[in-house]
Amino acid sequence: MVRSTSKVGGLSRQEAFQIDRAIEILKAGGIVAFPTDTVYGLGCDAFNSEAARRIYEVKRRPRYLPLPVLVADATQVAAVAGSVSGVAEHLMRRFWPGGLTLVLPKAALLPDSVTAGSNKVAVRIPNHVVPLAIIRRLEMPIIGTSANVSDSPSAVTAQEVEQQLGGRVDLIIDMGRCPGGLESTVVDVTGETPVVLRRGIIPEDEIKRICQEYAR
Repeated sequence: MVRSTSKVGGLSRQEAFQIDRAIEILKAGGIVAFPTDTVYGLGCDAFNSEAARRIYEVKRRPRYLPLPVLVADATQVAAVAGSVSGVAEHLMRRFWPGGLTLVLPKAALLPDSVTAGSNKVAVRIPNHVVPLAIIRRLEMPIIGTSANVSDSPSAVTAQEVEQQLGGRVDLIIDMGRCPGGLESTVVDVTGETPVVLRRGIIPEDEIKRICQEYAR
């Protein structure tokens, strides 16, 4: 685990090296822990079923719980989601990149191992240079579940990831404490009315206000 010293003005040379290493690992089917704008994430190539199954094992996550997906921009949403409603697009424009995860209809090509057999997928654009750099360099959406043991506190530092997941992760990118400290807010937008499934860094009242704004 390597700690960089520069966190201003993009990636330092050491951070860029860590991104390079992460890309190598992900292309080889490995899993990587990385900082985001909310909490530390644990990811792999979203279309690699075996790597996704390994994430379940590392986190001790029940197989009936789907894994969220991170994309770098709105154009990548089509790779993982079958459709996007008007209210979903409105929420995307307001909160992406940022701490909002949207549950959308699943794209046919996304492995069932990622969505736990569900016809829905949870998608987010993080507001953090590291996962965005990884996704753009990989040219592929990645899994973005929290880097912790299931039902344990979310990790907001690389040291906390190390304590919980240790040597079971191929790489931990250390860029200090995550700025958000809370997990993303999850909203299901597959039905007529958006439903908040998990309270998080974006207040539920703010979500409702933006949805009402769209309905007017």
